[in-house]
Amino acid sequence: MTKPVTRDELWAMAHAERAALADDLAALEDARWAERSLCGDWTVEEVVAHLTAAASIGRLRWLRSVVGVRFDFDEHNARRLAEHRGATPAETLERFRAVVTSTTAASGHTAAWLGEVVVHAQDIRRPLGLLREPSVEAATAVAHFYASRDFTVTSRSAIEGLRLEASDGPFTTGTGPLVSGTTLALTMAMAGRAVYCDDLTGPGVDTLRERSLG
Repeated sequence: MTKPVTRDELWAMAHAERAALADDLAALEDARWAERSLCGDWTVEEVVAHLTAAASIGRLRWLRSVVGVRFDFDEHNARRLAEHRGATPAETLERFRAVVTSTTAASGHTAAWLGEVVVHAQDIRRPLGLLREPSVEAATAVAHFYASRDFTVTSRSAIEGLRLEASDGPFTTGTGPLVSGTTLALTMAMAGRAVYCDDLTGPGVDTLRERSLG
């Protein structure tokens, strides 16, 4: 039986993944910060500012923010992103480095906040051609959380009626047509990043891809 991951361990993994992303971006030319990420229309710099915002806002402030925009979460995210984006990419990165060890979050779902940095880091790295990946342990913790519920992404709905099996770790879930690949690729596909379905195999891949695109 797999030992449950503690909250302290989840935060330690989140801090490690934030630090690794900051290191990856340290030598990035300014022009590349304007490239589009895998997260909708957001640029690399906007994703980094979003990660800073997520690590800077607690539950009460988050609630005041979303009430203030009448639960328009796109507007909430846009305002908080603008608040934490610097005047230059270097300043944006400096602000992100300042929250690397933060445990501030809008809810107690620590695995979700680990998921924020795991997913958004790859949203940045893949388009930029940066090869670093999160640890299998971190990806596994996020994969289990995503498989258990729809939270910030409709991950549980995306894999309904499918069997997922990681090729590099212990993660498995569900029954039905098989989808197999690395824990990271499965996690990213559950998070709606359809491009990661190219890294998966099995008869259930087309179903997962269609749901990711939806």
